[in-house]
Amino acid sequence: MAITITGISGLPEVQAGDDIARLVARAVPALEDGDILVVTSKIVSKAEGRVREGDSRTAAIEEETVRVVARRGETVIAQTRHGFVMAAAGVDASNTSPGTVLLLPEDPDGSARRIRDGLRETLGVEVGVIVSDTFGRPWRHGLTDVAIGAAGVRPLDDLRGRTDSYGNPLNATVTALADEIAAAGELVKGKLGGVPVAIVRGLAELVTADDGPGARVLIRPADEDMFRYGSADVVFARRTIREFSQQEVDPAAVRRAVAAAVAAPAPHHTTPWRFVLLETSGARTELLDAMRAAWIDDLRSDGFSEESIARRVKRGDVLRNAPYLVVPCLVMEGSHTYRDERRNASEREMFVVATGAGVQNLLVQLAVEGLGSAWVSSTMFCRDVVRKVLDLPQNWDPMGAVAVGHPAGPPRERPSREAGDFIATR
Repeated sequence: MAITITGISGLPEVQAGDDIARLVARAVPALEDGDILVVTSKIVSKAEGRVREGDSRTAAIEEETVRVVARRGETVIAQTRHGFVMAAAGVDASNTSPGTVLLLPEDPDGSARRIRDGLRETLGVEVGVIVSDTFGRPWRHGLTDVAIGAAGVRPLDDLRGRTDSYGNPLNATVTALADEIAAAGELVKGKLGGVPVAIVRGLAELVTADDGPGARVLIRPADEDMFRYGSADVVFARRTIREFSQQEVDPAAVRRAVAAAVAAPAPHHTTPWRFVLLETSGARTELLDAMRAAWIDDLRSDGFSEESIARRVKRGDVLRNAPYLVVPCLVMEGSHTYRDERRNASEREMFVVATGAGVQNLLVQLAVEGLGSAWVSSTMFCRDVVRKVLDLPQNWDPMGAVAVGHPAGPPRERPSREAGDFIATR
């Protein structure tokens, strides 16, 4: 196989409204069927008027950001509305006039399709088009170009189910062809050479008759991404989930969450947490039935009507419908005993706070594992019942229950809270 990569030089400075396909056709009238063009996104953004005047790159980044993944100093790694996770949400202040910044194309796949259609109309050739941009990479120094838009190019090569030359099955090999071509094109384009388009010749078998799925298929879905949450928003990943799918919960994922829970701070170098994992439907049903009976007895003694009781008890469905339950417990082992009730009460409160920190760690790690959760306080109101059903030691105090499962849908939107509303300074 012989592959050639040629940079197209001599293109004029692209302005808003320019037709990139016509500019390329004038510069390279000898394009051939099966060629693949790699077009830097900067000239696409300029042609589509994605230029922002003014000196506030920070404001532009905020407007283009859907989710901040990580932040360190002035560097922001953000998810764009396209689904890309990249530095500065793709807002670029290089290779553009002073006082302006470039935003990513609104629809990079659509941009690639328009360029491809224009070259077919102008030159009568069937080519593939990749719109590329520069990304950093976790765990690696340096930048490289990847495909953010594509048309007429097979973006992925799925080798799963095949065998290598030794007969070993390939179970996870899916090659990002469009990214490889984008990176190859960057070898002749460069950042400083004023060469925004490259022609890759010799890969005609990757050029398709139709436009294909585009580069969007290269974006890994969030629920499959092991590194979805960055340091900036991992705590905000936790949301209360009250409706779960029927998908089974991986017990190993829950145990990893428990490992995070017991990393929480605790007084006197103690370990005040215990976690009871209810992994069978029989254990969950037995506990919840006993708790419901105790709750109904309490409500009747309070004078509630049967209709009101039925309404209130229904709130417990979040636990009953969950495929997995965790009952966190507080133990006071290692606590100090004082001569007065004031200090003894404070001692217990200290252990309660430590238990709460452990539960929060559990909930956050469950979210990182891709699991939804809901903490419900109900076991605290019938501790004796819970201890009896679960055969727990008398010194284990149940501190609520955590429903765990895969979310049946996205969590409800909630208004953000301003930190300043909860701060007092002295």
